[in-house]
Amino acid sequence: MLSAITSLQYRLADIIEPDFGLLDELLRLQVLNRREYAKVRHGDKTVYERNDALLELLTTEEQCSKFLKALQRTHQPHVMNFITQSGGQKLNLSVGCCTWRSTNNFMSFGMYYKLMI
Repeated sequence: MLSAITSLQYRLADIIEPDFGLLDELLRLQVLNRREYAKVRHGDKTVYERNDALLELLTTEEQCSKFLKALQRTHQPHVMNFITQSGGQKLNLSVGCCTWRSTNNFMSFGMYYKLMI
């Protein structure tokens, strides 16, 4: 997960909402210590700069795992999904087809598509 977060850092900085609980949750999960929390939270920074500072502090797989948990707990599953799906680069397509004979001897075809981005 660390490599995914690192490679997506620039794009993640645009979509993470660091306020409204995320930083508090990261402090509670011991991803950030109080000094790191203050570094990210306070100061005259834009939300993007705060996100950059936060993402630069994630240096271990354990921290990244807890970061994903914090995203889930702070109602940011879209960010978690963005990370786990490599920024939407993974494309899984499954197509299924089934045939059956109806009672009036017509052939019917049913098809479904499942697209996961």
